[in-house]
Amino acid sequence: MSPKIAGRIVAHVRLLLTADTHVPVRARDLPAELWRAIDTADVVVHAGDWVTEDLFDAVAARAKLLIGVCGNNDGPPLRARLPEVAHAELDGLRIAVVHETGPAAGRENRCAGRFPDHDLLVFGHSHIPWDSVAPNGLRLLNPGSPTDRRRQPRATYQIVEIADGRLTAVTLHPV
Repeated sequence: MSPKIAGRIVAHVRLLLTADTHVPVRARDLPAELWRAIDTADVVVHAGDWVTEDLFDAVAARAKLLIGVCGNNDGPPLRARLPEVAHAELDGLRIAVVHETGPAAGRENRCAGRFPDHDLLVFGHSHIPWDSVAPNGLRLLNPGSPTDRRRQPRATYQIVEIADGRLTAVTLHPV
């Protein structure tokens, strides 16, 4: 059964994944393209490092459904409002969201042990896009950062499609 999102039943769920927005430290605002994607997504998932409550409030006001966590650059006001780990089930897909997963080496096994009852783990912190599968089938996705590309050629975010309890598409979008 598909979930009700914003008062309607959907045949599939379209997620926008973002993290490490660092507004206003790395950018004054989110890119216009990302705001448009937020407006059209069924669910927005933010894996931490918002930096200000203003950005959190603006995204929450525009998102149909928001799942978010705090990051290491989020101070006490955001930490009081956001969990360190979020869990959700969307169209049968069990999702966890966390900011940091530790070093890339051994990430899949470490996360499979930490989230054994999940199908998808969304994380941030590195600003580097990531898409891999752990031995237990856990899919790990990091959307990168839409405002601070670090060593990447472009800033990024991801769009994920879910249908019948499965990830059917993952697309990395350069900004």
